[in-house]
Amino acid sequence: MTKTNIIAKIKANETVIIHRHVRPDPDAYGSQVGLAKIIKSSFPEKKVFVVGEEDPAFSFLAVMDDIQDAEYENALVIICDTANQARISDQRYNKGKEVIKIDHHPNVDPYGDIAWVDTEASSTSEMIFELYLFGKDKGLTCPDEAARLIYGGIVGDTGRFLFPSTTNKTFQYASDLVTFDFDRSALYEGLYNTKPHVAKLKGYVLQNFEITANGVSAVKLTKEILQEHQMTPMETGQLVGILGDIDGVYTWVFFVEEEDLIRVRIRSKGPVINEIAAKYNGGGHPMAAGASVYSWEETEQVKEDLEMVCAAFKKKVK
Repeated sequence: MTKTNIIAKIKANETVIIHRHVRPDPDAYGSQVGLAKIIKSSFPEKKVFVVGEEDPAFSFLAVMDDIQDAEYENALVIICDTANQARISDQRYNKGKEVIKIDHHPNVDPYGDIAWVDTEASSTSEMIFELYLFGKDKGLTCPDEAARLIYGGIVGDTGRFLFPSTTNKTFQYASDLVTFDFDRSALYEGLYNTKPHVAKLKGYVLQNFEITANGVSAVKLTKEILQEHQMTPMETGQLVGILGDIDGVYTWVFFVEEEDLIRVRIRSKGPVINEIAAKYNGGGHPMAAGASVYSWEETEQVKEDLEMVCAAFKKKVK
């Protein structure tokens, strides 16, 4: 019923503006712009915009639109892959006539006139392809460019189909998507090609990480370290997964110093960590979450909380 309502709202509105979360990842881009391409292909007469901060690392996927506030008048706003209203990129979303939320994160911040939240989905991009399949006989079409974006979003959020969130449905949709005409090799190169300065910081992290007895690894990236390696805080998202293959690490966290806060990026191979992120102005998935703190003293509290959940996890699995 929810998918039916979403398609009906898209059909009923002349202008559709699509948002996603700040510090975007491939799934944010894939779901947001993939949906935009589907709508524009299906209903060429509609005005369809994608908005939000640009990340140069993903310019090969899409470029955002620069629109005036007046476009929001009587517009349908759709927000993809964003659990919390505070994390919506471009806070003008509430200027629209109606808001639809499409997301696969836990629904900790219910918002929107219509909300389709599926925590069983591997990614929001997977949900967008499901919406297309559901709406094929209702006027929806999926161009090759939308398939490229959606496939990229699924690949990114499943860690190339390695994460536990990958299901039979995920593989089925992936097999459907590769029948479309796009260059998968070029897509993978764009997603995973590493620039030299990023590789050097990865080397620094791998040379300096430590593991506690409970299996916690914490990496502190100060402004000085980032400047030394010519890295921006946004680029550090490319580093987060590198400790996941190390034996003995159950949970790892990156503390990234920005101008007015310290970004907290947490990952796990078992212990549930999104509840900890929620304590520190954040949230996310049970095994992948983010938060924000405002002092290095607070980072010590985050580490203590991670030690507790890892210690409890180790007792459970022994």
